[in-house]
Amino acid sequence: MSASQTSDVPTDVPIDVPTLLVKIFGKDRPGITAGLFDTLAAYSVDVVDIEQVVTRGRIVLCALVTHPPAGLEGDLRATVHSWADSMRLQTEIISGHGDNRPRGHGRSLVTVLGHPLTAESTAAIAARITGAGGNIDRIFRLAKYPVTAVEFAVSGTEPEELRTALVTEAAALGVDIAVVAAGLHRRAQRLVVMDVDSTLIQDEVIELFAAHAGCEAEVAEVTAAAMRGELDFEQSLHARVKLLKGLDGSVVDKVRSEVRLTPGARTLIRTLKRLGFQVGVVSGGFTQVTDDLRERLGLDFAQANTLEIVDGKLTGRVIGEIVDRAGKARLLRRFAAEAGVPISQTVAIGDGANDLDMLNAAGLGVAFNAKPVVRQAAHTAVNFPFLDTVLYLLGVTREEVEAADMHVD
Repeated sequence: MSASQTSDVPTDVPIDVPTLLVKIFGKDRPGITAGLFDTLAAYSVDVVDIEQVVTRGRIVLCALVTHPPAGLEGDLRATVHSWADSMRLQTEIISGHGDNRPRGHGRSLVTVLGHPLTAESTAAIAARITGAGGNIDRIFRLAKYPVTAVEFAVSGTEPEELRTALVTEAAALGVDIAVVAAGLHRRAQRLVVMDVDSTLIQDEVIELFAAHAGCEAEVAEVTAAAMRGELDFEQSLHARVKLLKGLDGSVVDKVRSEVRLTPGARTLIRTLKRLGFQVGVVSGGFTQVTDDLRERLGLDFAQANTLEIVDGKLTGRVIGEIVDRAGKARLLRRFAAEAGVPISQTVAIGDGANDLDMLNAAGLGVAFNAKPVVRQAAHTAVNFPFLDTVLYLLGVTREEVEAADMHVD
């Protein structure tokens, strides 16, 4: 369309133009929406806005339409009421002027996960949105299982201000909250990169190796300290791997078979791939496991440390580029460049202190069942044991998740 054409197209309804708000509510059944607009069509009105919601079998349908020609409003009202009565519905028709009020500057989407989502926490969230200068324009349920997930469309305040007001108090409210800027980019093709140990999988891979070497307790103690940020990761990695010296290389296959995916991991990856996302992993663990996960799960990217094996035995050393805290952020940027995705369109998921640089570099950093230091520093947190709940933070509905599950190849 040319510029001259677009200049002739009205963008809204002037505030002084008379309009009617037609509200229909009652038991839902097929044909209500078509029936209402068939009735209105006889009066040559234009549709300005429509909103419809069905909750527990009850429909609320609102239609904002232009005023009918002079002298026909009374007839329109009588006809709509008569039609509604025939459908056993209630109706209300309100005269006014113009369209909905303009939305304020700043558009955000606030996703709330609760198990359960209580009235008390919902009231607190709404009050904090108002206190931050925001207005709730719309609320939409994304999921009811395994958590209740709802999305608030908010205008009137900038996303960063809203995030500061809400996310820091999420734990006290007993919910998880994510705040992202609204816009077309929400569903643009993205890149999701996640940690592996205690995120994609339930295990710490080095501890699985250590169990076969008989040094599980020593390795677990060092791992826990590193994840809390008390030890330099690279030093702790070398110290732990050194304890594996002499272990037979055949243990790699045994460890691969022992790895347990986090509940919801397959669903998360399958759904993201169906929606056009690219998915990768970065790990302070080992390529001997992540390469297998990449193949099994159809991942686009995978990078980890590599255990050195010589003459069929682990040497107690790692070779190649070390994947540490800074390395994970560096790999996120590398994957984004290779995928052609702006860093602002990336999502990172992790649980440990060595994930923090990656979480903060991503457009959305998600702390998944994370240590306190990580929850406090990340953009948002998920404290439920199902990895696929992260999908709701991206605006994906439960219905879309189930549709992806139904189309498993």
